[in-house]
Amino acid sequence: MGKLKVFLFYITLFLLILAFSTTANNFDFDLWARLIAGMGVIDGGQVLKTDFLSYTPVHTWWDHEWGSGVIFYAILKLFGPYSLIVLQAIMIFLIFFVLSLIVKNRSKHSPYNILFYFFGLMSVMYNLNNPIRCHLFSFLFFTIFIYILEKVRNGNKKLLYLLPFIIIFWNNIHGGVVSGLGLILMYLLGEFLNKKPIKEYVITFFISAAALFINPWGYDYIKFLLMANTMQRTDVMEWWGLFSKFHMFKQIPFKIFLFFVIGFELVNLIKNIKHFKKIKDLYVKADKVKLIVLFVTFYLAIKHVKLLPFFTIAAVAYTYEDFYTLIRNMNLPNWKNKIIYIMLIFLSFFSLTAKKLSLPVSPEIYPIKEVEFIKLNDIKGNILVNFGLGSYVSYKLYPNNLIFMDGRYEEVYFDYMIPLLKKFYLVTPYWDEVLEKFPPDCIILENYYPIYNVLKNSKDWKVVYESKIFGVFLPSKKIKSNYIMPTDDINYYKNTLFDTGIKFIR
Repeated sequence: MGKLKVFLFYITLFLLILAFSTTANNFDFDLWARLIAGMGVIDGGQVLKTDFLSYTPVHTWWDHEWGSGVIFYAILKLFGPYSLIVLQAIMIFLIFFVLSLIVKNRSKHSPYNILFYFFGLMSVMYNLNNPIRCHLFSFLFFTIFIYILEKVRNGNKKLLYLLPFIIIFWNNIHGGVVSGLGLILMYLLGEFLNKKPIKEYVITFFISAAALFINPWGYDYIKFLLMANTMQRTDVMEWWGLFSKFHMFKQIPFKIFLFFVIGFELVNLIKNIKHFKKIKDLYVKADKVKLIVLFVTFYLAIKHVKLLPFFTIAAVAYTYEDFYTLIRNMNLPNWKNKIIYIMLIFLSFFSLTAKKLSLPVSPEIYPIKEVEFIKLNDIKGNILVNFGLGSYVSYKLYPNNLIFMDGRYEEVYFDYMIPLLKKFYLVTPYWDEVLEKFPPDCIILENYYPIYNVLKNSKDWKVVYESKIFGVFLPSKKIKSNYIMPTDDINYYKNTLFDTGIKFIR
C-alpha cells in the first residue's frame, strides 16, 4: 500500500504540472534567440560569439544561456514542437520531485502530503508556464543543490565534490549559476553560526567559483556574468518588485502562499518561545541555514518577481516539516486525502481535456500576421520592433531583414539602446533620435504605444497593415498600390511557427 501511495502522489503531481503547462498562450519571447544559438552549435558546429541578426552596433555575444539553446533546439529537432511543452512539464516535475526527496530527508512526517506541494506549485505557475524558459534550469539546479547540501549536513560530505562539476554544466546552461554559489555561501555561513565545521564548504566554494572559468569565453565571461547579475533592468517588468505599482494586484497565488508560510512560521515561533526561558536559547536551537536561505530568497522574491520561485522552493524544502508539526494534533478525517486526490486528478483531467492541445501562439501577443505580411510582400531591409519581439522577427525573417535589437539585452547590445527605444515608443523629447541614428526600412508597432498614432498621422510613414494589436509601417515614398494580405487562419501560423530561413552549414 505504501508504494501505491507514493505512485499516486507522483502521478497526480505530474498530471497537475502537465495540465498547467498546456494552458500557456504563448512561448517565451527569448525562445527564438535560444533556438538560433542552439542551431549554431548543432548545425553550425560552434558557439555563436558574434551577433549577425541586428543592424545596430553590437559587442561580443556573451550568451550565458547557450547550453539551454542547444538543449531546446535538439529537443525540437528530434521530437517536434510539442516536445518543448512536455520538456517544460518534466522540468517543473523534477523540481518538485527533488523537493519531495529533500522533505523526506528533513521531515519526520510523510513527505507525500500533496496539498502543500500543490500550494507551492500554484504560487509559481504564473512564472513558469510560458514554455519554455532557460531559468527553469537554474530553479532545478538550485533545488538539487539544496538536496545535496542537506545530505552533506547529515554526514555524507563526499557529495560536496559533486557541486563543482554541476557548476561547470550549470554555468554553460544559464547565468543563474550564481544562485548555486550563493547557496553554498549561505550554508557555509549558516553552519558557522550553528557552530559546525565549515572547512569543506569553504574549499567547495572556491573550487566551484574557479569552475566558472570553464566556458567558451574564458576569463572575460566572468566579468560579464558579474555585470549581468548586478545590473538594473528597470525596463523589464519581470524584474520589478513584487509590491511595485504594476505587480501590486498580480501574483496573487504567490502572495497568498507567502503570507501563509509567514503565518504558520510565526505561530511556530510563538509556540517555541514558550518553551525557552531566554530568547538566546531559542537562537541557539534555531537552524541558521534554514533562516538564512529563507530570508535571502524572501528578499529576492520581494525585489524581483522573476526570482520568486527561489522562495517557493526554499519554503517547501524547509517549512513543510514546520507546517505538519503545527497541525499534527488536529483530528482530520481519514477520508480527507482521498477527497484531495480526487479533486486534483479531476482538475488535471479537466484541464487536459477541456481544449484541444495546440501550440501556444497568439496574434495579440506576437505579430504573427505582420511578419507574414512582410514575408508575403518581400519587404526587405532593417526592421524596428520592440525588443521583446525582436528575436521572433529575426527567427522568421532573417536573412531578408535585420532588427534594431531583441531581448538579449546585455548579452549583445550597448546600454544606450533601451533608452533610445523607450523615448521613441513613449514619444518623449528627442523621440525621433532613433530614426535619425538607426533609420529603419520598416517598423512593427503595438497600437497601445503613443508613437503609433504619431506615425499614423505622419507624412513620412504610412501604416500598410493593421491587426487588433500590431501595425506595419513603411516610409511613405516606398508605398505600393497593392499588397498581399496574410491569412486569418490561426492553424496556419501554428503549423508554420517554427519555420525559419536561418541556415548553418558546417
